[in-house]
Amino acid sequence: MKQQEFFSTRWALVISTLGIAVGTGNIWRFSRIVAQNGGGSFLIPWVIFLLLWSVPLIIAEFAIGKNSRLGPIGAISKTAGKNFAWMGGFIVVVSTAIMFYYSVVTGWCLFYFSSSVTGNLLSQTNHLEFWNNFSSGYLPLVYHLIAIIIVAFVVYRGITNGIEKVSKILVPILLIILLGLFFRAITLQGAYEGIKYFFTPDLKTMLDYKVWLNALTQNAWDTGAGWGLIMTYAIYMRKNEDISLNASLIAFGNNSISLLAGITIFSTVFALSSENAINQISQSGPANTGLTFIYLPALFTKLSSSNFLNSIFASAFFLALFFAALTSLISLIELATRTLIDFGIERKKAIMLVSIFAFLFGVPSALNNSFLINQDWVWGVGLILSGAFISFAIIKYGTDKFREEVINGFGSDFKIGKWFNLIIKYLIPIQAVVLLLWWLGSSFSWDSQWLNPFRPENFGTVIFQWGIVIILLLIFNNYLYKKSTGEEK
Repeated sequence: MKQQEFFSTRWALVISTLGIAVGTGNIWRFSRIVAQNGGGSFLIPWVIFLLLWSVPLIIAEFAIGKNSRLGPIGAISKTAGKNFAWMGGFIVVVSTAIMFYYSVVTGWCLFYFSSSVTGNLLSQTNHLEFWNNFSSGYLPLVYHLIAIIIVAFVVYRGITNGIEKVSKILVPILLIILLGLFFRAITLQGAYEGIKYFFTPDLKTMLDYKVWLNALTQNAWDTGAGWGLIMTYAIYMRKNEDISLNASLIAFGNNSISLLAGITIFSTVFALSSENAINQISQSGPANTGLTFIYLPALFTKLSSSNFLNSIFASAFFLALFFAALTSLISLIELATRTLIDFGIERKKAIMLVSIFAFLFGVPSALNNSFLINQDWVWGVGLILSGAFISFAIIKYGTDKFREEVINGFGSDFKIGKWFNLIIKYLIPIQAVVLLLWWLGSSFSWDSQWLNPFRPENFGTVIFQWGIVIILLLIFNNYLYKKSTGEEK
């Protein structure tokens, strides 16, 4: 099938792909992880792993997608060989499973934005109770549906008329809002203490291996590397588009936004919190939402003496959060849609099917936070394995051959050196193994029933769900290969 649609310019490609990387994790998870891992002590390994995990995998995804012009199943099959279509299938399953509950999170952001605009949010005296009342009712289901409808309409319109146009609007507005909040935050009395903590490293903390593992994890979960999403957008790259430069812009752009959000949150909390600021930022709260939906709304009431201005700031923050979630959700739904397109289903029918299933399979997460936490755990850890599969595909293709022919081929402005071979062939697999062993093994300490497959966050539930998916994918490997590539075995 000849590729018919492309991003119109490099700017359109970069801004759309940046929309993938910049999500809610940049705003709520990043600051929490920094606070839990010694502030500035975390940032150094975080930047190191940006270079050792995120950048190489983003380059790999751009190259695989551009070279194959197929979604992850066909792309991995074409790169690694027909026997490994199941690996591409696993990448699709992981991102699609995340899509089911990420649309719920997107709905949360929209609800909090609307509550900020009406003034209802800042009028609350107990934000934990407000969150509990919202999350335990049926409103999350309504907002989950609204999020699906909005994104389905965007993806339905295609790449240039849908994803590109919306990204050109949402991503710049997101940046403008974050910059506005940033300048307000750093001018607060006491903000300097937050900035100082955020950027001051401590040698003793830096020697803690857990800080390094958390820094690697944040890169694996935050930049979009290894998700298959960038691989999907790369299908729509023009032939003369450079791979390495685009990848670097995405990686460093994403982490710059994380820093911007981090400075804003640390400045605000240190300046306005009457309690221990680090404890407030560190607490995950229900469904990992403590900082964003419980503690920050309370702080917004203290930003100024004007309730109107406080509502403006709160509305701006949650609008930015909603836009960040929306652009990421667009890419998740596009990946699932593109997979069906590769299977011979026309885009309009594909997006209708994806939207229906996205809503139905998102219902349990919308109505039950424990289910959402379980899915976030199972498929969040699954992203690490997805990254390893992308590395494996390039190794099977021939790492040096892939670098010379695909990355440094036609359209390449900047040539990638042999350092890429070393990272893809050795460091990515090692990092993936270490992370998987650490995260799955750590569940032994927090859950005595670590083999029970029906617990929210443990070893057993991951192996059980992964096992079912991988067995089915192996059984249907040949079918997946033939349908996704259009070739006969």
